[in-house]
Amino acid sequence: MDTIDLVLAIIHHLLVFSLAGIIGAEFVLVRGDLGAATLKRLAGIDRHYGIIAALIVVVGLCRVSFGLRGWEFYVYNWVFWAKMVAFAIVGLLSILPTMRFLSWSRQANGNPSFAVPAAELASVKNYVRAERFIFLLIPVFAAAMARGYGY
Repeated sequence: MDTIDLVLAIIHHLLVFSLAGIIGAEFVLVRGDLGAATLKRLAGIDRHYGIIAALIVVVGLCRVSFGLRGWEFYVYNWVFWAKMVAFAIVGLLSILPTMRFLSWSRQANGNPSFAVPAAELASVKNYVRAERFIFLLIPVFAAAMARGYGY
């Protein structure tokens, strides 16, 4: 049981760090001169965002079900639920950028002179910035939870 818990924790942490890197990459790439290649790259990175987020949920459910602490520790822990709310907010904030990345990429493929509208670009940048900020709460809640807070 200790080994299963350790492996699940390692996988979970690697996935969360990967998601942090992806959010950072999106933030860096969303800038004023988005060419077709960058738009295609953004759409690909965002696809990985969705895959990694789904894997985080699956591995997290496995940790709750098969981890050493038992499901009761998580279900009755308000810090766990705060972490879940932060994760859900990050996911919800990612919807608009995902839709825009796909739309921009399609438009750039059909029209080589396509330029991303400045207002849309600013809006997406703000969403990604908000994702980054809320995402920072997740390790804060995780550290508190690991030390027994909220139970």
